[in-house]
Amino acid sequence: MTTKKQAKANALKKQHAYEARVAAKRRRRERIIRVTALVTAGALLLGGGLAVLLIAMHENNQAKASATTEATASSTADDEVTLESGWAVSPEPPDPSYAEDRTWTATLATSQGDIVVELDGAAAPQAVASFVELAKEGYFDGTDCHRLTTSGIYVLQCGDPTGTGTGGPGYRFGPVENAPADDFYPAGTVAMARVGGDGESMGSQFFIVYQDSTIPSDSAGGYTVLGQVVEGNGSVSRVAEAGTITGDTDGPPAMSVIVNEVSVS
Repeated sequence: MTTKKQAKANALKKQHAYEARVAAKRRRRERIIRVTALVTAGALLLGGGLAVLLIAMHENNQAKASATTEATASSTADDEVTLESGWAVSPEPPDPSYAEDRTWTATLATSQGDIVVELDGAAAPQAVASFVELAKEGYFDGTDCHRLTTSGIYVLQCGDPTGTGTGGPGYRFGPVENAPADDFYPAGTVAMARVGGDGESMGSQFFIVYQDSTIPSDSAGGYTVLGQVVEGNGSVSRVAEAGTITGDTDGPPAMSVIVNEVSVS
């Protein structure tokens, strides 16, 4: 029989383990942000503009104020090894075969509720392989959804560890996969964001369509559809109803959406 003293000790042990995981993710995020800054600087020097756009719209760089609580704990060697060898800092994306030509289930545990997405590894193998491998590494954990559009096209954009709209892993990939021929993206569609006119510019940023939208193709084509929301689209709709921080139709959402963790199976 477990005594009260043992139960307390077990609870304390679990709490310490949780704090260690949180701290490891924080350190991983800080390292990713540093790598992202270098990648972004290089792209800008090449004349590329790395601001990820859905279509040719202005970039909104207004910072979003959000309060975060950080736990402190010592790091482990394993955390550092995983970070150094992970896809976040790789110059090349995961091989499309990692998508295993099957349907994956991704659960985004967010501050506004869980969002469950079915990822189509057969129709968009490169995009799904990238998403799955980054998710397994914890790349999306602790990131916020930085952009909301509420007119013309209706999307919530996520996946940038810097929260600026310019961030991503050390690699970019393309071309566009599985884009609708009629430019119609029904509510619940999950697609990859990219630079306007550049089909080779996809990284980690993705958008969730919360209301039927027609998003015109550009010179690079349409936008890679990697999956569909099967549960939780109502959470995204509630965020949309709250609008943006500035009241504009394109900007940071007024209702903070933090992706606490992404699990895939």
